[in-house]
Amino acid sequence: MSKFMDWVDARFPATKMWEDHLSKYYAPKNFNFFYFFGSLALLVLVNQIVTGVWLTMSYTPSAEEAFASVEYIMRDVEYGSILRLLHSTGASAFFIVVYLHMFRGLLYGSYQKPRELVWVFGMLIYLALMAEAFMGYLLPWGQMSYWGAQVIISLFGAIPVIGNDLTQWIRGDYLISGITLNRFFALHVVALPIVILGLVVLHILALHEVGSNNPDGVDIKKHKDENGIPLDGIAFHPYYTVKDIVGVVVFLFIFCFIVFFFPEMGGYFLEKPNFEPANPFKTPEHIAPVWYFTPFYAILRAIPDKLMGVIAMGAAIAVLFVLPWLDRSPVKSMRYKGWMSKIWLLVFCISFVILGILGVLSPTPGRTLLSQVCTFLYFAYFILMPFYTRLEKTKPVPERVTG
Repeated sequence: MSKFMDWVDARFPATKMWEDHLSKYYAPKNFNFFYFFGSLALLVLVNQIVTGVWLTMSYTPSAEEAFASVEYIMRDVEYGSILRLLHSTGASAFFIVVYLHMFRGLLYGSYQKPRELVWVFGMLIYLALMAEAFMGYLLPWGQMSYWGAQVIISLFGAIPVIGNDLTQWIRGDYLISGITLNRFFALHVVALPIVILGLVVLHILALHEVGSNNPDGVDIKKHKDENGIPLDGIAFHPYYTVKDIVGVVVFLFIFCFIVFFFPEMGGYFLEKPNFEPANPFKTPEHIAPVWYFTPFYAILRAIPDKLMGVIAMGAAIAVLFVLPWLDRSPVKSMRYKGWMSKIWLLVFCISFVILGILGVLSPTPGRTLLSQVCTFLYFAYFILMPFYTRLEKTKPVPERVTG
């Protein structure tokens, strides 16, 4: 085996990659619960790719046969129903894990210097993931798939001058048709997965170049022993690989319970109108996107003007990219930031959750007003960040991690 590995290493840096990214990559020894979600995101990504490949073997991307092929997968393909539910539940699980992963970044300042690129690559993954989910949402060719795509694509029509042409170009037709379905299928199964995988590699490479953050926001590279090993660091493998297995097992228990006993999640993971074939002549009573898009959909609806609503929705995502340059705090972790940062993070999270709930519900004057208030608070968190992070009094940060 040793001779074989020597032969491989002379032609490919297998051992070097293993050491650089696992056995000799030293991570802070004080990782907590929130550090499970990075590895869980990788797990769900693998689940989506594997189940997606198997589903494409029986799926037919045409307006006439798409819905029937999904029914065929659910009813007649061996283990087809499990594969389809693993994929549909996996989409929601992916966003749950990613949102918690992003929250960890906000909580411990994982976007601050020198990890700006790590955050930007992460946000590009999030953007590509939303595009991937949107493209895949049309593929079952159910009522909500069809009309949800109709609403979202029509938003591009609000762009001055090029809006109508852009909308037609995205659809590939004057209305959503088999051509739209075909191009979305190609993007969903080929183009976007390649982009996501590439970004994940860049995200991990950037992270391992600067080192992982920790709940204290302390740089462990400052204190090393005579061998150059951080005093507050431990090798990622085997210590954190074993620790992550515990998180994976717990996650799989919850995930499989949902897949086998509650895959629709009350209509949030699989909407009831999507069990009807797409009908261009029958509009559902209430059109809403899947739950993981609803915070931004609520922001869109909160603005009376269509163009300004589209701009606000785009800005709500775009502002996340510049977060590393908005935070002027001398400390990273929320443990040592002042009370203003803590309150604003709490306000932001509550506003985001409320917007998510409002996006699912049909609009009323009261709900629209609440959406406008939460939209204001959402943007205020970012716009005011340079001021309250600079003005607030912070706690002294320890030289080494506190455990």
